[in-house]
Parts: sequence; structure tokens; C-alpha cells
Amino acid sequence: MDRSIWATWYDLPKEDEAEYNDWLHHTHIKDALKRPGYMWAAHYELVDRESPKSKRKDHLAYTDDPSIPNGTEFLLLFGGTSAEVFLSPNPAQLAETYSDETKAMIAKRIGERTGIFTEVDRVNGPDAATRALGGVPAPILQMGTFNCFTPEDDFDLSSWYAQDRLPAMKYMRGCVGTRKLVSVAGWAKHSIFYEFSSLEKVLEHFPRADKLFPGENDWSYHVCQRLLHTPGSPTRGKRIWPPVE
Repeated sequence: MDRSIWATWYDLPKEDEAEYNDWLHHTHIKDALKRPGYMWAAHYELVDRESPKSKRKDHLAYTDDPSIPNGTEFLLLFGGTSAEVFLSPNPAQLAETYSDETKAMIAKRIGERTGIFTEVDRVNGPDAATRALGGVPAPILQMGTFNCFTPEDDFDLSSWYAQDRLPAMKYMRGCVGTRKLVSVAGWAKHSIFYEFSSLEKVLEHFPRADKLFPGENDWSYHVCQRLLHTPGSPTRGKRIWPPVE
């Protein structure tokens, strides 16, 4: 089973997108999936990428650390059997082995940010049967990445996910599955990984998850106020590879 995810966020120059995506989808991903322990790959494009970044999710707190890259438009994911798969070799070591073509294509990425995550827990939603073969994530994904302000907030956040949010997602219409992740490499310590069968179902039903359990709203609000997000978090994306049938 896929217990780890290597996630990479970035932007691309508009004029290079077609060439880059053709290379990524038909060459780079194909080569990567030959490595032992790599189980699947998926590539997502931000749903609201045409919206000005300054106007996205302004109710959340974001890191102002200038050393954290701020790419948000695309999200490349690899699923593996364990975090060790992505650490031996690690991304920097892999980069040393890339061909000149691969290095040139990766150099097109703007604001590239990466992280390696391992799974804490997962639940299936009502649409779990729609999941693609091989474990490829659903057509619509929402992935949040963040840190808590204090160690005490870590306990509160983790308890909220375990006791309320993940149980609620078992019943949310349109939910394929949800995973709580923690980082083994990268700035963000925590991640939440939601999968949905369609964007329409997300827009119609996702806010209702806060109301499935009495009293969750107050706890949810408190937890939200104690988080510091990475740029653009949470990423809500539509899968562009593998193609959605």
C-alpha cells in the first residue's frame, strides 16, 4: 500500500506549459515509475489559478519566510510504499543523475517547493469505489500543508483530525478518501490530503463536513486559527495526468 507521498509545487511560464507537460507526462513520470517502491504518479493544476494570488484564501495565516518557495499553480505527486523510497536516493541525489533534457525541463519550474510525507491515518469516503486502479488519487484533490504555532497546538490539531474531521469525511458526498500526513522532509510538519470525485460535489458538499458532528464548528475554528500555512495552501487542483476519463 502507498504510505508515503512526495509532493512538489511550482509555477511554469505560460509559454512553456505545453512542452513541459508533454515531457513530464510521457517521459519523466514513465521513467520515475520504474524506480523500486514508486507506486503511482499524478499531476494536478490549480483549480482557481486565474485568480490573483493576493486574493486567495485571505482568511488563513501564511508564512512570511522569504526562503520558502511560493509556487502554487501545479502539484506533482508520487506515491510510494514508504518514505524511505523517496529518501534513498533523495530528490537532490536524483537530480544529479538526470539527463541534460530533464535538467533543462525542471529548470523551467518557478518557485519550486517540495516535501516528503508519511501517512498517519486514512479513511475512505462514499465515492471510494471510483478510485483509479493502482491507487492514483481522485480527479479533484485538496492538499493543505502547514505548521502549528506551539507543541500544544500539535496535539489539538491531531486530535481534531482523529476525532472529528476524518470520521466526518467517511460520510461526505463526493469524498473518495482523506489522509492525514506528517512531513519527514520539508518546511510543513502537517498535511491533510482530501480526494473528491468531482469539483461540483466539493463545492456543494464540502462545507457540510463541519456540521456532521455537533460542536465541531467551534473546535474547527480554533484549530484553523492556530495554523501557519505554506504559500497557496490548501491547494485545490484538478488532475491533468493521468487524464480523467
